[in-house]
Amino acid sequence: MSRRVVITGVGAVTGLGHDIESLWAGLLEGRSGVGPIDLFDPSAFKVRFAGQVRDFQPEVLFGPKEARHLDRFVQFALAAGDQAVKDSGIDFSTLPLHRCGVMIGSGIGGLSEFETQHKTMLERGPSRISPFTIPKLMVNACSGHISIRFGLTGPASAIATACASAANAIGDSFRLIQSGYSDVMITGGSEAALTHMGLGGFAAMRALSTRNDEPTRASRPFDKDRDGFVLSEGAGLLVLEEAEIAEKRGARIYGELLGYGMSADGSHITAPDEQGRGAARAMGAALADAKLDPSKIGYINAHGTSTSLGDLAETRAMKTIFGEYAKSLQISSTKSQLGHLLGASGGVEAVVCALALQRNVLPPTINLENPDPECDLDYIPNTPRDAKVDFIMSNSFGFGGHNASLIIGRYKG
Repeated sequence: MSRRVVITGVGAVTGLGHDIESLWAGLLEGRSGVGPIDLFDPSAFKVRFAGQVRDFQPEVLFGPKEARHLDRFVQFALAAGDQAVKDSGIDFSTLPLHRCGVMIGSGIGGLSEFETQHKTMLERGPSRISPFTIPKLMVNACSGHISIRFGLTGPASAIATACASAANAIGDSFRLIQSGYSDVMITGGSEAALTHMGLGGFAAMRALSTRNDEPTRASRPFDKDRDGFVLSEGAGLLVLEEAEIAEKRGARIYGELLGYGMSADGSHITAPDEQGRGAARAMGAALADAKLDPSKIGYINAHGTSTSLGDLAETRAMKTIFGEYAKSLQISSTKSQLGHLLGASGGVEAVVCALALQRNVLPPTINLENPDPECDLDYIPNTPRDAKVDFIMSNSFGFGGHNASLIIGRYKG
């Protein structure tokens, strides 16, 4: 059995806003969601800016009591999940709930809660640790809370493959519906690692941009002057459905998931394979799964983190898979505007791809002012582009050498 899988709902919480319209407007306006950190005092850190979600009010969304029992990464996931379900128009009371599931990715999970309770233990003793500590920080908390929220009793799981987490969650959800195991999946990713340890840890690795004097220009994928990624937070979730079920209920369909590829570099825990061989295998596998010739891809939402090694490796991977056609590809990195949402990035980027397919506009790569001569493809510099494409690829690559690629196509009934 191989059933068709479509996207019927999307939701997002990012540094550009708390819903998909804010996200989309910000992308097309070329705005940056990056700015000074005010979640905590960053003055002692080498890096003092991030893609922070600002003015987020969980107590308004969930009530003060429930909000206190949820780590920030779960709050983001619930907010984006509520949006995606509402956007889909789905009524779970009319469906067999054991065939509806949840799979949410997160690279790190409840880091804020871990830090808070560790401080409590050191200062006040282990007896003062909150009983909500483990339920708040566990990586599967997003999937658990969303399944409880909607009463879903089908497959529920969590994926933790660093920055490939959300893309792997979407791909694995696609497989569950495609194989006949499930009919509906809420999927994507959420992350809230903008904490003392999160910021300090990535800064200690020298993975982050240090442009404290111009944060909106710090994330500059494929630019010669790129100096690292920008740490960000947020969530991007989608509702996936079996196509016939979606059609029968008259759902609006953003697009169809057609292909999923994954691979490992097998070479280094943080640095990508310099030639992008693992990334190329994931892209090639997605194309084979979708039964598409590479020349059919009209746009790639690149992983494009703004690191010197990563952007070059991805460019080489695209050249390996697409050959001469690589010069004709339209490519952009929305991380130029959002920063890097780690395990949530593939979820937000899948949402962006669904919107690009529906609205016939491709978002730009901002801050691309001095192109790296070795990154010599068409990265849609600085200005969005009107373009109707039929097939889109989205790439996500993570520490540990995890690579995932998704292909979304225009749905043709």
